Amino acid sequence: MHCGAFQRMVRLAAALAVALVLGVPAESVSAAVPSTGARPTRPSVAPAATQSKASAKKAPGKKTYSRSASRARAARIAKARAEAAARQTREVQTPRFKIDELGQEVPDVRAAAAIIYNPETNEVLWESNAQDQRSIASITKVMTALVFLESGMPMSTPVTVQRSDVYRASTTYLRAGYKVTADDLLNLLLIGSDNAAARALARVSPYGASGFVDRMNQKAAELGLERTRYSDPSGLLASNVSSAYEMARLIAFASADDRIGAVMRKATHTVYAGQRTINVKSTNHLVRSGEYDVLGGKTGFISRSGYCVATLLRLPQSGKQVAVVVLGASSNQGRFWETRHLFNWMSTHTQKLLGIGQAPQPQEQQ
Repeated sequence: MHCGAFQRMVRLAAALAVALVLGVPAESVSAAVPSTGARPTRPSVAPAATQSKASAKKAPGKKTYSRSASRARAARIAKARAEAAARQTREVQTPRFKIDELGQEVPDVRAAAAIIYNPETNEVLWESNAQDQRSIASITKVMTALVFLESGMPMSTPVTVQRSDVYRASTTYLRAGYKVTADDLLNLLLIGSDNAAARALARVSPYGASGFVDRMNQKAAELGLERTRYSDPSGLLASNVSSAYEMARLIAFASADDRIGAVMRKATHTVYAGQRTINVKSTNHLVRSGEYDVLGGKTGFISRSGYCVATLLRLPQSGKQVAVVVLGASSNQGRFWETRHLFNWMSTHTQKLLGIGQAPQPQEQQ
């Protein structure tokens, strides 16, 4: 046999062996083996991993990451949220009314409970679920202020904030180690709804932390607030409960004490803790806006209570006072708009509800 033909047969046999391993057709192997003495070309076979990647790229419906697509999706979500917020705002800004059993048009609030109360006569001018016992959140701090002030502690008393005061305090301007006065704490309590300030006031009071809560409940009993119970001085615990009716009575009573009312009427306040300056803004939007003559008020919120606010307002022209309490509103804006709607309705019905300017009725002759 010719030497060249023999060498080609050897190369062909070797190539066939490789083909069997790689699964390449024998015909392509035979064509790839040259008849000359040149080295055979190895069959080109793509690795399985490469083939799977190629097929994956071509697979229909397979989505790949795109920065522009991600940004577009985020923009759509932001737009949808903004539109939802705008719809909610338009809704709460619109007062709702209904016809009562006497055929009169009265407010129809979205909140769980609400009341318009005349503190001069102890008369309920309008109410919705006003006797229901509910969590009152930081409206609790009104009683905290009352109890601390009645303890007789000097407002200049220096207080060093402790870790226990700020631990899981949620809303606070304070840090452990800050040195402030009792007066600073009272302002933080009622303007900024500072939870650490409530704890610090209770701790440094003559009653001590636990005795302070006991005294809060005793004070509630003294004021005839039968459905009111306190479990802590801040209102963080859902077991701080009362009713819209009793909170209307309490906000009217507390606002009459100018040591409390004057603080609740502040839109802002500045506290100096050593080298630190703390600027506090009122959580009560009605105070900050200046649209109404607010004599006192306190907000509250935890998940169990919903958004709450208790406010004492002066009616225009007549100068009469009314307490408006909203408990369990669904949003921060909602509680203030419900208060506006109730107060505006009250303002238009002042003469009828309060009997202002009405001529005396003639008496029947005996």
